[in-house]
Amino acid sequence: MPIRGEHLTGFAIGIGVSAAGFYLYKKNQTKVNKYLGEHGINIASVFEKDRNAMTLKELILAKEELEDLIAEKEHAEKENKKTRKMKAEKN
Repeated sequence: MPIRGEHLTGFAIGIGVSAAGFYLYKKNQTKVNKYLGEHGINIASVFEKDRNAMTLKELILAKEELEDLIAEKEHAEKENKKTRKMKAEKN
C-alpha cells in the first residue's frame, strides 16, 4: 500500500495534536498531576517531593533512579572519550 496524501495529512494532524496536548500539559502540569494523584495515579517525580517526608520505599526508589542516571552519564562520558580518542588517532 503506497503512502498517499491522506497518510501524510493524518500524520501531520497527529503531530499537531500531540504537540498541543504536551503544551497544555506542561502549562497546567501541577493541576493535572494533583488531579491524577487524587485519583490514584502518581506522576510526580521522586525528586519533586520533600525528602524528609518521604517513606523508606520512596527513598529507595529515588536512590535507584539516581544510580541509573549516574550510570547513564558515566556510560555516555566513556563513549565520548572513545569517540574523541578515535578522531584524534585518525588525524
